[in-house]
Amino acid sequence: MKRLQGKSALITGSARGIGRAFAEAYVREGATVAIADINLDRAKVTAAEIGPSAYAVEMDVTNQASIDAAVAAIVAKAGGLDILVNNAALFDLAPIVEITRESYDRLFSINVSGTLFTMQAAARQMIAQGRGGKIINMASQAGRRGEALVAVYCATKAAVISLTQSAGLNLIKHGINVNAIAPGVVDGEHWDGVDAMFAKYENRPLGEKKRLAGAEVPFGRMGTAEDLTGMAIFLASAESNYVVSQTYNVDGGNWMS
Repeated sequence: MKRLQGKSALITGSARGIGRAFAEAYVREGATVAIADINLDRAKVTAAEIGPSAYAVEMDVTNQASIDAAVAAIVAKAGGLDILVNNAALFDLAPIVEITRESYDRLFSINVSGTLFTMQAAARQMIAQGRGGKIINMASQAGRRGEALVAVYCATKAAVISLTQSAGLNLIKHGINVNAIAPGVVDGEHWDGVDAMFAKYENRPLGEKKRLAGAEVPFGRMGTAEDLTGMAIFLASAESNYVVSQTYNVDGGNWMS
């Protein structure tokens, strides 16, 4: 028996990157997956490439009406919602004296408010169904510490860890497990943008920060999206039924807690 057989999953920001890798893994394990993304066209392409067990849903995690409409569409399509992965997120960096309110508001709107209110909508649906559920929030090693140039992003991911703890304690009485994954440095197109930002403020040539970040991982390289899928499957499956409010580091040894 596949570990997620017959389950209905929603993964935010899953048209590409880590979210897409999770969607592919969940489909392999028997789930039906909503590829939820603010870019509906890109979500449709991804869903078509994954196969008939994936379908696209337009979703803007900063807009409550969009969140509610996406959950309703998933229930109509799949008959319910069993798994939520709060993957949609935004990164930015700047020295403290250059942080703008616009950047701050945008990051907290997506990374924190988006996580909270998508989790709330999913939990309400799961409670109404009466069969429990699994909620997985994407944190980061950045949420475990401060970083000189990454204050706001670090703060948002620390908030995700805290929300995971509180929501997990509140929702387990309904049979809903809330946990999180804290990746380290994960290779992909996202990191090309991150590298360019560090190059600007640290006066480095393009590519050097990415190379150094990978070299510093005890495992010996940057992670890949596929390195995270095992934990994502575990936390979505019955194997994690007794796991509540935890944030798991999947980072090649960068952080120990």
